Amino acid sequence: MSTTLRAALWMIGSIASFSAMAIAGRELGARFDTFEIMMYRSAFGVFVVIIVAFATGAWRQINTRNMGQQVIRNLAHFTGQNLWFYAVTVIPLAQVFALEFTSPLWVIVLSPLILGERLTFMRGIAAIMGFIGILIVARPSIDGINAGLIAAASSAIFFALTIMFTKRLTRTQTITGILFYLTTMQLVFGLITAGYDGDIALPDAASLPFLALIGVCGLLAHYCLTNALSIAPATVVVPIDFIRLPVIAVLGMLLYQESLDILVFVGAVVIFAGNYLNIWFETRKSVAQKP
Repeated sequence: MSTTLRAALWMIGSIASFSAMAIAGRELGARFDTFEIMMYRSAFGVFVVIIVAFATGAWRQINTRNMGQQVIRNLAHFTGQNLWFYAVTVIPLAQVFALEFTSPLWVIVLSPLILGERLTFMRGIAAIMGFIGILIVARPSIDGINAGLIAAASSAIFFALTIMFTKRLTRTQTITGILFYLTTMQLVFGLITAGYDGDIALPDAASLPFLALIGVCGLLAHYCLTNALSIAPATVVVPIDFIRLPVIAVLGMLLYQESLDILVFVGAVVIFAGNYLNIWFETRKSVAQKP
């Protein structure tokens, strides 16, 4: 089996997991607030991570180094994920996914401040293209901007912060350690934010499968994506990942009668082009620098 085909199979798992999370989040929105959804998602995540860690012996890799970075990373992810879950309940799913694709472009903008990386001319062009894509998708006007669009766009920024702090943590931490603190810390955050008013909605027979689906798919999506990137270059993986947009747009149309907005696709293509241009240029540069 070719490398590209194996990467494509992993990406099918990633696309299916992200899409399932969005639909489950939409279904749960009427019964649970986003803090409760994140609390239950993290509870399922802790259960899965601990079982896998002990079954494989990877629990020995969990340590208490870099706790400050772990806290910042997981606060950023917790905030971004809450905004994302809110967005999927109030705006078309295709808009949420299109705006989510701007996360790598926010990494370009913020990495000079957080990672000390240089903002090159090509990275600047990619970031500008991403901003143009946002304007096309959101079409800002007095009537057009709403809380859902702001939440979706803001979630991309927090996901970008998550990516950057994850990159810093991978210098000293294993994936098992990062996932363990991701789930346990966010379970604590979820308990605090969901229970501050003394009222936490309990799952019933109808909602429990959706909560379990979010918990499992939340881990599976990133696991599949990581595996795809480990065996194939980003120039192969990113175009496959973009298939998420038409998939979720069709699902939104079939399940929730959401219209297929051509401008959302146009804006998403511009965002994708900015992402791909940066990846292609960085890949060529790294190849040229090899002896």
